[in-house]
Amino acid sequence: MLDLSLHILDIAENSIDAGALRVHIAVEEDIEGDRLVIEISDDGHGMDAEMVRRAADPFVTTRWERSVGFGLPLLSEAARRSGGELSIRSRPSGGTRIRAVFGHSHIDRQPLGDMAKTLITLIAGHPDIEFFYRHRRGEKTYTFSSPEVTRRLGGRSITSAEGIALLRTMVRECLPAGASNRRASA
Repeated sequence: MLDLSLHILDIAENSIDAGALRVHIAVEEDIEGDRLVIEISDDGHGMDAEMVRRAADPFVTTRWERSVGFGLPLLSEAARRSGGELSIRSRPSGGTRIRAVFGHSHIDRQPLGDMAKTLITLIAGHPDIEFFYRHRRGEKTYTFSSPEVTRRLGGRSITSAEGIALLRTMVRECLPAGASNRRASA
């Protein structure tokens, strides 16, 4: 994957496949601490301890249509390449939390990518799922929620032309300036 937003898209899709009705995505840019933290949590089916232990193995998957799963292994490797790590917390019927830490200014850290496009793709593709996004950079925090878009539409569909237009506007307004493809200067 070329950027971190694509990893986020993949992990969020896994959440939906695991029966999640709510997906929380958080990005924290700690410039002083030289860390970029991405956290995706859901209220899906969750995993038992054995599956959590094996989840970052590319030859382990719960999908029947293929015998390999690359989402978590690729995210884990991307974090490791930048001096970071991946952690997974989950329990059956208790949802899952994926946390990836990256060296923010590390030369091998992938760019964040187009978070607006990722959020729009997730929400338009899964209008019945509630998505919550938080992006913190320094002292500033930016937030977005798909239930707020739905509320503002007043009963009109989020997948209608009007709904998609409002979704695009609201997502782009919630992102910090320069969030797409931003990388700290060394």
